[in-house]
Amino acid sequence: MACSTCHDPARAFTDGRPTSIGIHGGVGQRNAPTILNALYNKTQFWDGRARTLEEQAALPIVNPIEMGQPSMGAAVAGIAAIKQYRQAFQQVFGRAPNGPDLVRAIASYERTQVSFDAPFDHFIAGDQNAIDDSAKRGWDLFNTKARCNKCHALSEEQRDTTTFTDNKFHNIGIGIIRHNVVALARQAEQQINSGHAAAVDRAAVGTDLSALGRYLIIRKEADIAAFKTPDIRNIVVTGPYFHDGSQETLWDVVDHYNKGDGLKDPYLDKDIRPLALTEPEIDDLVAFLASLTSAQYGEQAAKELVRQREIARTSRPQRDTARAFGPKPPRPEPPAP
Repeated sequence: MACSTCHDPARAFTDGRPTSIGIHGGVGQRNAPTILNALYNKTQFWDGRARTLEEQAALPIVNPIEMGQPSMGAAVAGIAAIKQYRQAFQQVFGRAPNGPDLVRAIASYERTQVSFDAPFDHFIAGDQNAIDDSAKRGWDLFNTKARCNKCHALSEEQRDTTTFTDNKFHNIGIGIIRHNVVALARQAEQQINSGHAAAVDRAAVGTDLSALGRYLIIRKEADIAAFKTPDIRNIVVTGPYFHDGSQETLWDVVDHYNKGDGLKDPYLDKDIRPLALTEPEIDDLVAFLASLTSAQYGEQAAKELVRQREIARTSRPQRDTARAFGPKPPRPEPPAP
């Protein structure tokens, strides 16, 4: 297994799968996020269980479902057996291959993967013709009626034109109904020390405890099933979407938010509510999201957008117009401890 197995440069450093497949065909619980602009992340992974790219790089190597190495030492031994790597480590670090330098090298490469040159950036810089009128309307909707800026901006008062994330964690109503998260939370408390990084990593990738999201890391009830707000640049080519890869198209994503999904979820983020977006407004919002595609993925994104649009014309499993235009329903109270 290589990092690129799940973070393929040709797919904007994702793998195009709902959840990733590791060594011996093991299927994980999480969608592979892009590493583009990962150097700007305040935390790494969907649940923020690593603070640095170095910490992040170390965990998949020894995760039994991902790369499956028995230890970091075993991984280093494999690399040290290759002459070219021995020479490269000596040239760069002045010593033989070792664990800290191994993850330092991977993290250093990841920090070079910066991706901004999108039509939207030219528009913000003053080129009014860089994006079409539909995308311009979508940008306004993003910051107003569609309420995307509640999470995809550093603050609600100032429009974000950089990485489109608040660097926080939110329960957006994905997957929680399929799991008894209260029982899972108690199981996590009893079985997993939140300070044991490798144990938490194995639980997050390979067990139903994955559904707990940020709670698995910091054990605050308000963070049950909360996941990190992702950078949405190049989003057309980084699907399928959400932490579990459960949504195939951007129309599905917008439909999910439009109806305020997760109404029976007692831990649902307070900003999730019906949006009353019309079909033309949904199309405008998708047009804006497409304008965030960097130049190197432009051709790929154009083809993918056509594919998604064709699917959306016949299959919209998340669409619920009645609920989207209905009142905000009452929220159930979280169950007693």
